Amino acid sequence: MTLRVGALVGRFQPLHNGHIEAVNFALTKVDLLYIVVGSAEKSHEIRNPFTAGERMRMIKLALDDSGIDCHRIMIVPIPDAEAHSVWVSYVDSYTMNYSVVFTNDPLSARLFSEKGVKVLEVPLLRRGSLSGTEVRNRISNRRQWRRLVPNAVEDVIMEIDGEARIRGLSS
Repeated sequence: MTLRVGALVGRFQPLHNGHIEAVNFALTKVDLLYIVVGSAEKSHEIRNPFTAGERMRMIKLALDDSGIDCHRIMIVPIPDAEAHSVWVSYVDSYTMNYSVVFTNDPLSARLFSEKGVKVLEVPLLRRGSLSGTEVRNRISNRRQWRRLVPNAVEDVIMEIDGEARIRGLSS
């Protein structure tokens, strides 16, 4: 039996409930899933407030809480490349044998498609409110954000004083 391997690409700044649905969707299509944490070298920026380690912890704890079989998942941090055309080779060097990529990012989809990798869009769950941008904006503007993320993500954000970090970055 050939193992079906996929990669779910995102920045997860932060992981939200839509990401959990994306993982569940991807796991219906593959036996092993790499969760590619992009822009791994970036943090403490308004668009990228959390470190790769913080994001990986959020992902792992949220997956555990959601009852997702983490034996089928590998979380891999990958830095950005200086040239977009090189980024797929970065993913190739940190992962192996994936045949499908799950992403809704047009640039990522194009880059993987140009390399001959099958790309599947993930069905979006309440995209108007379920996005990392929306979560960060709500935190920044002191609006309700907690229901948009798994409890484990809320816990990590509170533990690292992520609300203050985001508000400080946005001022």
